[in-house]
Amino acid sequence: MPATPPPPPNDLLIYSPTHLPSPPRYAILVAGGNGLRMGSDRPKQFLLLGGEPVLLHTLRRWAAPALGVVQLVVVLPFDQLDYWRQVLVEYAVSIPHLLVAGGATRWASVRAGLAALPPDALAGALVAVHDGVRPLIAASVMEAAYQVAATHGAAAVAVPPKDSVRLLGAAGSSPLDRRRLRLMQTPQTFDLALLRRAYRLPELPTFTDDASVVDDLHPVQLVAGDYRNLKITTPEDLLLAEALLAAGA
Repeated sequence: MPATPPPPPNDLLIYSPTHLPSPPRYAILVAGGNGLRMGSDRPKQFLLLGGEPVLLHTLRRWAAPALGVVQLVVVLPFDQLDYWRQVLVEYAVSIPHLLVAGGATRWASVRAGLAALPPDALAGALVAVHDGVRPLIAASVMEAAYQVAATHGAAAVAVPPKDSVRLLGAAGSSPLDRRRLRLMQTPQTFDLALLRRAYRLPELPTFTDDASVVDDLHPVQLVAGDYRNLKITTPEDLLLAEALLAAGA
């Protein structure tokens, strides 16, 4: 496989589109897994799916020209940056993106990704935050999230639970109405200025995703997700992703 030159030292590779979407669109891909739950010797974002690393599949989908993302940011733990650079060379990847070292938590990593975006981004600019280990995200879901965020300021992808759900308590458990529940996915897409304002607030233990960071500042609209947009966390997830990919997901 022919190699391509490694990225420049500052990893600054930015799109030069012929026109800017209105409003401009940015995307932050966050991957910080260590592979423990996978029982693997490598982080789950680097496991092979269809012959290529999981994160590379995710990057390719967000780089689709029809989506119109003007700048992609990939956030990885500092000790994984060189490995990702090697992946780019090994698979001859020339997709422009900005590589950023993440923090000790997902919150800190998203904050680092936001800091890498242009400080003078146009008013109304949108930013999507997506798990790097959700490689089967559909273009229609990404587009819907951007459109809803453009209208409402904050959008998060979610799906209804398929199973019955119970709430644990001191006296046992009680059923919940699953018709009123949703399982959160990514992307979670926001007005860039709004998300920056939310991430200036202190980190709280109740923050489980970007929607929870924004909740106190702005209502978050839910967007219909896709059960195929699974998060690669366990060996079973990778097997299912392989089958879905082979089926054209």
